[in-house]
Amino acid sequence: MYKKFDIFDILVGKPEDRDYGNKPVIIQGITGNFGSVHTRLMREYGTNIVAGVTPNKGGQSFEGIPVFDSVKDASKSFNVKISGIFVPAQFFLSAIKDAVNSGIKLLVAIPEHVPVRDAMESLEYAQTNNARIIGPNTPGVIVPSVNKIGIMPSQPFKKGNTAVFSRSGTLMYEVSFHLSRAGIGQKIALGIGGDPINGTNLIEAFELISDRDEVDSVVVVGEIGGDAEESLVQYIEKTGFNKPVVAYVAGRSAPKEKRMGHAGAIVYGNYGSAESKISSFSRVNIPVAKRPAEFPSILLKLMK
Repeated sequence: MYKKFDIFDILVGKPEDRDYGNKPVIIQGITGNFGSVHTRLMREYGTNIVAGVTPNKGGQSFEGIPVFDSVKDASKSFNVKISGIFVPAQFFLSAIKDAVNSGIKLLVAIPEHVPVRDAMESLEYAQTNNARIIGPNTPGVIVPSVNKIGIMPSQPFKKGNTAVFSRSGTLMYEVSFHLSRAGIGQKIALGIGGDPINGTNLIEAFELISDRDEVDSVVVVGEIGGDAEESLVQYIEKTGFNKPVVAYVAGRSAPKEKRMGHAGAIVYGNYGSAESKISSFSRVNIPVAKRPAEFPSILLKLMK
């Protein structure tokens, strides 16, 4: 488990900071096809990308952003705590170590199909150095109207006070769209990631906002497979988490013992089934929406 981690201090900062709301970000894999496209989109949203990293391309630039061979080299010129990782899966572990060794504290890991052994070693390496990984195989994290690090479209998100945590990228966008359209903005939206190993699981995501007064409610988008939702319910029971929560479980109609999309989305018998997760949520009186469009009305009722 991670030590206490203030994600808002990293992503937004404190009002007295010179770079409050404009924290610098490094993009690892900035010159690749994927990294370059999303670097443009992140900058358009307002993310302060100050440097990029691509081995053997140090000294070049990408649309005015200096490119370095390593995060270590970039850190000599910039004091950065956030990295967006867009490198191919086979280079993921070395990218994590380069970033963590250079003082990066928040690593938003986009690549999918990272070898399980590499993901586990990366997670242990980050935890040992009090750094936080989001992902791998995450759409990223967004603080609406401040910055986004990842591949999510900006249109569904609106500034507000609800936290959205999702195991599915596209459903995170859809749910946030319905919330925003109903006037329910988001304080943060974070994609857990679809690979079997998560740098930040649902419990750890809840811990990020449990004592934040400005977060007044939580939306959880779960899916079949694994026991993340069941474990979250145990955490809520143990801690007495008392912010209003609404949930959704994707894959209700999925056939058993067949993987659906994400590597972690597979059901064996009742283990990881939608029924198991819905039953767990009901145990702590968390309503489960049948469709993403139902989230706003359910949440508004809870907050009356």
